Amino acid sequence: MKLLLVCALSFLLSTPAMAQLEVLISGGFQGPYSQMLPSFEKMTGITVITKSGASQGSGPKTIKAQLATGVTADVVILSREGLAELITENKIVPNSDVDLAQAPLGLAVPTGNAKPDISSTKAFADALVKAKKIVVPGSTSGIYLSKQLFPKLGISEQISVQITERGSQATAALAAREANIAVQPSSELVNISGIDYVGPLPNSIQLIQTFAAARVMNSSNSEAAKKLIEYLSSPNAAEPIKNGGMNLVR
Repeated sequence: MKLLLVCALSFLLSTPAMAQLEVLISGGFQGPYSQMLPSFEKMTGITVITKSGASQGSGPKTIKAQLATGVTADVVILSREGLAELITENKIVPNSDVDLAQAPLGLAVPTGNAKPDISSTKAFADALVKAKKIVVPGSTSGIYLSKQLFPKLGISEQISVQITERGSQATAALAAREANIAVQPSSELVNISGIDYVGPLPNSIQLIQTFAAARVMNSSNSEAAKKLIEYLSSPNAAEPIKNGGMNLVR
């Protein structure tokens, strides 16, 4: 019996622990990622711990701010604009970044509300002015909307804009009817309970965001990180990307 216990203990100590990976992801690619993660874990035996953060912004929940305060991650997934900031600060392993999918800006309303016409720039602007209360995330899309597009359309003084730290907070406010319209990446507006997706913004005022993955500098799980990024950018991702309201990278 003693010999059996010793052999069993020896086996357990000699068996490598299941690999564990930490991912810090923004809302833009969350839908496809969530669809693909279970199959990746089952196929590879790698356990993935998922943490959430905004691609850009000024709050403490941005991916950049979290990494700066010591939050650990092996892989980051966020907008190209946010990733560029991390690359500048040498937070990313050089040449490890891979584009995963693209998402146009879209518009949504609370479930059951009339869907406005947004087929032209004027129609879109008129819809926002009529709605009055608009909610947008404070990340890449919200920066573009509040700093560039709304002033360009000349409607900044005619609408009330609520800026949330995260896209999920914006859709939650819309579902709770605390706002009449939400404008953010299409991937954050589809398949969300309590809201109806109207469609993408007109091409003339559109912002197509590319979401990418990259390995974080000084990660101790480099090989597992490579495997995840390869899987998320493989042909397996095509259907989840489409189901998640995104487009394949051209």
